[in-house]
Amino acid sequence: MSQFFDKLVETIEATRGDVQKAEDGNKAATSRVRKSMQEIKNLAQDLRKEMLELRDAGGAQS
Repeated sequence: MSQFFDKLVETIEATRGDVQKAEDGNKAATSRVRKSMQEIKNLAQDLRKEMLELRDAGGAQS
C-alpha cells in the first residue's frame, strides 16, 4: 500500500486520543489536533498526487 496512505491512517489513529481530550476541554490537546489536521491535509494531498501519477502512468508500477 502507499506510504502516504499508511502514514495518513497512522496519523489519524494517533490523533484520536487528543480529539477526545480536546472535547473534554484540554486546550493543549486542541493545538495538537490542529497540528495533526494540517499534517493529515498535507498527506492527503501527497496521496492524491501519487494516485494521479499512477493513473497517468497506466496503473501500478512493479
